[in-house]
Order: sequence, then structure tokens, then C-alpha cells
Amino acid sequence: MNSWPDDDVILYDGVCIFCSRWIRFVATRDTARRFRFTAIQSAYGTRLAQAFGIDPNDPDTNAVVHGGIAWFKSDGALTVLGALPGWGWVRVLFWVPKLVRNAVYNLVARNRYRIFGKYEECFIPDADMRARVME
Repeated sequence: MNSWPDDDVILYDGVCIFCSRWIRFVATRDTARRFRFTAIQSAYGTRLAQAFGIDPNDPDTNAVVHGGIAWFKSDGALTVLGALPGWGWVRVLFWVPKLVRNAVYNLVARNRYRIFGKYEECFIPDADMRARVME
């Protein structure tokens, strides 16, 4: 696990339709407006990805910096969900072996463009969400 100076930042693939829907899902439920978002295609997102060894041109994971620690793959998704109001119950999924959780995560990540599609350009958030985007 790596550290990063900004906290509660979610790194995502901005051209991935599934990933962009994930960000909208989180933003809608994050009533405390705790999380901020950065597309891997942005300058900030590229620096963050490179700091954690993620290839910005071929990302295979999302990442979230929470509690000063970077979480990846299923750990990242469960960390975010577990911090959302009404979603704390998902923390029980940490009991599922990481090998199993990440196998499912990797299957979806590898096929995300084929299954869900891809934007030609980075997803543009609405005005309310734009205030939470780090570029």
C-alpha cells in the first residue's frame, strides 16, 4: 500500500462507461461529499497512477486513496462502498479471500470495454460533480 498527500481521491478510467457510472454511483450516494474524483487521463490522474505503478495508457485497476493509504482493485471498491451511508454492510466482503475477490474484479476489468462500451473522450461530469473533480 502506498501513500499520497491528498485523501479520499478515486482514480478511474474516464473513457470507460462502467467506470464513469461507478463514479456517478458514488457521487450520488456520498452525501457528505467526502470523495473527489480524477480520471486517469487527466494530468493529476496520470501522476497519481504513475506514483502507484498503474499504466495510464492501459489501466487494470481503479484506486482510491482513503485514510492516507492507496487501495486497489476489490479492496478499493469495497473501501469506497463501505464508506458510503447505508453501504457499510459490504465490509463483510473483505472476509472473502482477496484472491477470489480480485479474480472477479480482474474479469470485469479486462472485459469492461467489450461489455459496457467506451467513450470517445473522457466522461464530462455535471456542474455539481465537476466541483469534486481533480484535474
